[in-house]
Amino acid sequence: MSKPILISGGGLASLLLARSLVRSKIPCVVFERDQAIDFRGQGYRLRLSAEGLDAIEEVLGPDGFADFYGRCGKTGGMGFSEFDAVSGEQTEHKIPEGLSSREGKVVGISRGDMREAFLQGSEGCVQWGKQVKGYEETADGVKAIFSDGTYSEEGAMLVAGEGLKSEVAKQLSGGMLKVYDTGARGIHGQASTTAFKGLGEGVFRLRDNTDKNAELMIITNVRPGEMDDPNIKFGWTMVGAPGVVRAPNDDYSIIGKDAADLAKRLTKDWHPKFKPLFNEMDELEAAFWKITISTPTGVPEWPNSPRVTVIGDAAHSMTPAGGIGANTAVRDSALLGRLLKEAGGYKEGITAAYEKEMRVYASEAVKSSWGMAKGQFGLSDSDLTTTVRAGHD
Repeated sequence: MSKPILISGGGLASLLLARSLVRSKIPCVVFERDQAIDFRGQGYRLRLSAEGLDAIEEVLGPDGFADFYGRCGKTGGMGFSEFDAVSGEQTEHKIPEGLSSREGKVVGISRGDMREAFLQGSEGCVQWGKQVKGYEETADGVKAIFSDGTYSEEGAMLVAGEGLKSEVAKQLSGGMLKVYDTGARGIHGQASTTAFKGLGEGVFRLRDNTDKNAELMIITNVRPGEMDDPNIKFGWTMVGAPGVVRAPNDDYSIIGKDAADLAKRLTKDWHPKFKPLFNEMDELEAAFWKITISTPTGVPEWPNSPRVTVIGDAAHSMTPAGGIGANTAVRDSALLGRLLKEAGGYKEGITAAYEKEMRVYASEAVKSSWGMAKGQFGLSDSDLTTTVRAGHD
């Protein structure tokens, strides 16, 4: 039996790659640090671009994609609208180029639902409670090293998909793959659909720029067909300029009432029609988050390793501006899965071919994400002063 493809991390890119390999009958093992797929909060809703949907469809095939697409929400009609959060007045209305992805609609799905969909059919490939902290290449393969010092079985190849704090990415690139803290902070929140009725259908940005140095905004997607079911929740994402959103003790891993209370305080002067988003929120689901980005000039070129490569946020972390990150991650999965399928499994030269193509579209995406973030969140290059991941510190 051929050696499996080892995949570190059980995020979107990793699980979609595993699904691709299973469909191609290529053995693989996914190592995920969590104990289960719903072990912790799964973050916010993701907008899927045309490129992202095409990549997912390539991997899942017609039947699998039909099931996945059926889970997605489709928002149309109203397009994109921006409101002054304090006065309640509409300041912008348009259908931005690239916002719609299929059938003239904005297509989106929660991160948790997306992971569950990708996991279907490859459940037996995942080993839960296994955190990868590095790797060791052998004479004819590679082994993952876990946080407890033990080693995995020998694999033909290791794919790092464990996110922006990837230890494998640090080791592989010798510190060239860096993730910067932009200084901007946010809060994710959820509320019953009834809290969103005052908005109607569409994609909305609520902007509070009363203080130009303390700008705050909310982005939310209100979908049709679910507005009258109070058991369904819609999410919103709050983003504040550096210094505006501050978690207690600077701990951005906090989930729950502390995050909910801060969201309510920050929006206390907002127009009454927006208040239900916060007054009716599920406080237990609120969560802080840091906004980070990889080197804005693009994905660097490190000495290629035939046995090890990176996908998703481990290779290119992005801000939420434009919703580009997840779509780029699934493109990685489709590309690498296709190369492995065409080769019938591991073959020398695959990581080099993958990285060459990935750097082109991913570098463009990172640059675009940073450009939009500077405009939307009031950031500048000088805000990139602290690295989340760099070298072996």
